[in-house]
Amino acid sequence: MLPIVSITLFLPLLGAVLIMVLRKASVRFVHCIGIFSSALTLAGAVWMWILGVHPGAFSQVEQISWMPSIGAAYRVGIDGISLPLVLLTAVLFLLTFIYSAKVKERPHAYVVLMLLLETASIGTFTSLDALLFYVFFEISLVSMYFMIAGWGHEDRQRAALMFFLYTLLGSLPLLLAILGMYLGSDPHTFDMRVWIAHPALQGTAAMLALLAMLFTFAPLHTWLPAAHVEAPAAGSVILAGVMLKFGAYGLIRFALEMLPSAFRTAGLVILVFGVLSALYGALAALAQTDLKRLIAYTSVNHMGYVVIGVAIAALASNPSIRALALDGSILQMVSHGLVTGALFFMVGMLQDRSQTRQIDAFGGLMKYVPLLGWSFVLAAFASLGLPGLAHFPAEFQIFLATLRTEPIALIAILGIVITAGLYLRAISQIFLGAPREKWAGMADLNTREVLVLVPLVVLIIVVGIAPSLLLNTIHQTTAALHF
Repeated sequence: MLPIVSITLFLPLLGAVLIMVLRKASVRFVHCIGIFSSALTLAGAVWMWILGVHPGAFSQVEQISWMPSIGAAYRVGIDGISLPLVLLTAVLFLLTFIYSAKVKERPHAYVVLMLLLETASIGTFTSLDALLFYVFFEISLVSMYFMIAGWGHEDRQRAALMFFLYTLLGSLPLLLAILGMYLGSDPHTFDMRVWIAHPALQGTAAMLALLAMLFTFAPLHTWLPAAHVEAPAAGSVILAGVMLKFGAYGLIRFALEMLPSAFRTAGLVILVFGVLSALYGALAALAQTDLKRLIAYTSVNHMGYVVIGVAIAALASNPSIRALALDGSILQMVSHGLVTGALFFMVGMLQDRSQTRQIDAFGGLMKYVPLLGWSFVLAAFASLGLPGLAHFPAEFQIFLATLRTEPIALIAILGIVITAGLYLRAISQIFLGAPREKWAGMADLNTREVLVLVPLVVLIIVVGIAPSLLLNTIHQTTAALHF
């Protein structure tokens, strides 16, 4: 049987190596290598999806001895939690490579970094060895640092440094927690499957490890919008659509599954932080005049709902409610990647045409760029939770589980109301009203941009009207979780 997980994982890295070998390759050829490598990676991810997952177990597991003296090995595999995120990663990276085909500034380094980042991202989601997870996690942070610093906007150096320092400092407690669980396991191992089946830490040690993991994984970082704003459009898409999921994925995989008792004890506190994150993100977005910053803060808002779902899963005593909350949280991660990715792409397209992101600088653009305008309207409506679009089935499950477990936390729904208002206001100011003559020559979507946006629009609608395509896979794992 082919090692499909490893093939999918290392295809982007193979493309990066090929570019480094062909140092004198033309710009066009370099971008073609990036697109082709990413397309093959998506094909591999789809193949993994077709093969499916086993209920309550990791599937398509591959293992090779790495450092046997300390119990570390190359272990990769998938389940219903990681597979949807691998699919999301492969889709967004392919579209990002298509969008980035216009990049002429140091294209070799740009494509190599993006391919390295894709391998690191897929490795983070498929690792079943904690030490291997940490290696891929750190590689992704370094890659994104260089992406922001090298191809970002005006204040990119400061934003990149802030991103790297915060994430590096945030990842050190995770390393300590991993070492603690390694020392607590008997025999010593970094096998995440063993830690899930037999939690290595209990009592005070487990609570300290949980605090360390929350410091790393909880997606409550208020500094993150600065990185979004200064990153290039492609970097913002990957940062929000993929890398922001590392925290939520780690919250489920490490904190919830490996430290269930400690997580349940701290569940109410985590739930409060999720509610505060959802409300803070919405209120902060309401005050923004920069469109990209507005979308960045709504990203914080939507990830707050993911935290709420995970906390409810820990607090719920009924297994069906627990599975419902986790189903919603994982689906929300996927829908957030699709919707926010589409919005960040369109902000980049607007900025390329106008050299500004200020909302009040626009007006009446629907007359000049109807394809871009209606695509933005659909993605914005998806972001505010309109039924039939991607966010609705995810958020509905989270709120239903919340209603049946901790109804007071439903105050977070106010975030949806605020988000609806701010997006309607943004649509009105940017695309509706009297057309401004200064934008009369603005071009609508070109072929490359259509190739980027159409798949996202289609997926946003498909996930909205047929969420079972993903939920059937997700539920194979969530229904069997015991903690």
